[in-house]
Amino acid sequence: MDALVKALGPAFAAGLAIQQLLELLDPFFQRLGTKKKIVLNILALVVGLALAFGLNLEVIKPLIDQGGSTAAFNQPVWDHIVTGLIISGGTQGINSILKFMGYAKEQKKNTAASSTDDANKKAAILAGKTV
Repeated sequence: MDALVKALGPAFAAGLAIQQLLELLDPFFQRLGTKKKIVLNILALVVGLALAFGLNLEVIKPLIDQGGSTAAFNQPVWDHIVTGLIISGGTQGINSILKFMGYAKEQKKNTAASSTDDANKKAAILAGKTV
């Protein structure tokens, strides 16, 4: 999990940078009214994609390396596009991935503990002990 967090760190930092950039630019786009959100989202996407491709940031590859399996993301261009989309969401995108990975880790831990408990019960029954 530590390797995954280190791999996602640069994308998290890029998302934070985009979030701060949008905060700084927000007052300049006030005159756009209802179109402001669309313009800022497009700007975030363009900057996110530029950072993902320019800095060779990949979010999917570390997830696959951690045991995931999807052949669709073997091509780096798809990984960069997905990374750009995630980065454009600011820190929320990376936080969502880390939260998901935390849930997945806990589920694996609980499954392993349950399997161990079941194996211990079976061993005790075979040994003639009451459970």
